Amino acid sequence: MLSRVENQALTPYGVFGDIALPLGINIMYAVLETGGKQYRVTAGDTLEIERIAVEAGQPFTFDRVLLVNNEGRVTVGAPTVPQASVIVDVVEHRRGAKKVAFKMKRRKGYHKTIGHRQELTIVKIKEIKT
Repeated sequence: MLSRVENQALTPYGVFGDIALPLGINIMYAVLETGGKQYRVTAGDTLEIERIAVEAGQPFTFDRVLLVNNEGRVTVGAPTVPQASVIVDVVEHRRGAKKVAFKMKRRKGYHKTIGHRQELTIVKIKEIKT
């Protein structure tokens, strides 16, 4: 007979204004927003984001931090966490893979091919400040 295994609750519970997750994970991470997208990052991660206007090899600071988990203490911003920032090093700039959109209307002789390559920046996360 198989024993029933119940999943641990993933819903957060409130503790003194902050949210503590019952997962036992004690790594520091943050959720930042750039280029209209959100990324969950920890120190040492390498990320491929939309192009930012910073030269390769230079540091950059993201101020739009939406969430910070510091040793199990989660702080959620409204909309951002005050005084929180993520410091990154810009590794390189490059272009993404080519995306091709082919349009056609049958029996009309209409064919159109459109290509797009996204401008990307590779960044390495140095530090998460709260």
